[in-house]
Amino acid sequence: MFLGIIAEMSDKLTFMPATVLLEHYASKKLSPMDVTKEALERIRKHNPSLNAYYLVDEEGALKTARESENRWFSRSTLGPLDGIPTSIKDHQLTKGWPSPRGSLTTDPNEPWTEDSPAVARLRESGAVFLGKTTMPEFGWKGVTDSELFGVTRNPWNQNKTPGGSSGGASAALASGMGQLALGSDGGGSIRIPCALTGLFGLKPTFGRVPLYPQSPMGTLSHVGPMSRRVADSALMLNVISKPDYRDWFAQSPTDIDYLEDIDLGVSGLRIAYSPTLGYAKVESEVAALVEAVAQKFIDLGAIVEELDPGFSDPTEMFMTHWYAGAANALRGKGEEKLKRVEESFLMMARKGQEITAVEYLAAVSQRTELALHMDQFFFNWDLLITPAVSVPAFDVGQIAPKGYDDLYWTQWTPFTYPFNLTQQPAASLPCGFTAEGLPVGVQLVGAKNMESIIFRAGQAYETVSSHLCLFPDL
Repeated sequence: MFLGIIAEMSDKLTFMPATVLLEHYASKKLSPMDVTKEALERIRKHNPSLNAYYLVDEEGALKTARESENRWFSRSTLGPLDGIPTSIKDHQLTKGWPSPRGSLTTDPNEPWTEDSPAVARLRESGAVFLGKTTMPEFGWKGVTDSELFGVTRNPWNQNKTPGGSSGGASAALASGMGQLALGSDGGGSIRIPCALTGLFGLKPTFGRVPLYPQSPMGTLSHVGPMSRRVADSALMLNVISKPDYRDWFAQSPTDIDYLEDIDLGVSGLRIAYSPTLGYAKVESEVAALVEAVAQKFIDLGAIVEELDPGFSDPTEMFMTHWYAGAANALRGKGEEKLKRVEESFLMMARKGQEITAVEYLAAVSQRTELALHMDQFFFNWDLLITPAVSVPAFDVGQIAPKGYDDLYWTQWTPFTYPFNLTQQPAASLPCGFTAEGLPVGVQLVGAKNMESIIFRAGQAYETVSSHLCLFPDL
């Protein structure tokens, strides 16, 4: 069905799933050069208006694609992502490319001599790196703009934000500028942009994907896959979850193949559906589309019950961690560099400097209680579904939708950050469009280390959801 749809599109290769591309590489119907050239052409055509990439390496991408093509012809591929066009979020170290983290305080002329763990695993697997995608300064907010990179726009409506902080990654994927994207999520930074641009994105269990250097936001931050199709993210997680000695928080290596059980469906799964978590405000169109997903899972054979997980709004404890992380991000930077920092982020960092050790440790204790509560919750449930974000995409140039506080981005993203605190896997899955034609996402949350259940549920829903075959008209 999908191939029939894309056959009618002039840019069909750029929207073809990675799993399908690999089949065509193996049969020699397509080559990595074909696909990479199309992706680069798409970037030349659409990146000037969307501003998804701040760095594009055409020469390097074509060289890697040519090498991959030769390996496929000789049946000597490096790994499961050999020849797949991929983007890297700015803050992930990438050998030979600067990683300024969206900030004017970073020297772009540093040596940049190593890859972060996830980037290293992608490179070892033969992925074709197209370039690096934009993010806000140090990833501090849920939209993507900065004084360094400018404003990044949503392909579905270029007057709207693609979300953040992995907004460059989401804009690139949604517009067909690459098949896979490496993102990160410290409070929703994968799930927010995926929800606002109609993509699948997973925040894995903390430590499942090794991270180096550690995020200034500490143990809130996760690295994960972003893609247009669920199976592509499962394929990507197989690669980036491999061990790396540089992360002492990393979990023990596992031989799980996230694609193995992806087609098992949801029949018999116990799913709790919480439309508000008991405290969140949600726009009516978003609420209706997410409720329809709950019904769809019932139709697919799951046991679904409307039920809140039973915790109160954890904003205060989260913001204690977040403010402290902001202060940590700017730690050691002199007065001259601080003058270059976005004022709102600087305000957050100053709040972080005022937090006492006792206040921080109290928040850590509250976080532990929340995590234990959710561990218990998942003794009885296989999956929790909620809205991914309370609102659809809003106008660029704003930090928050109208009626929300700029600094407290948690007000319009109340469903994402709790699961950074608990370190559980959580994903955003596209579930439809508003009357204005803007994508909406549903969040799938699993117990720790149960990414496979999320992939199964996402795949089951994707299989019966024709709207997932739609792409923005650029």
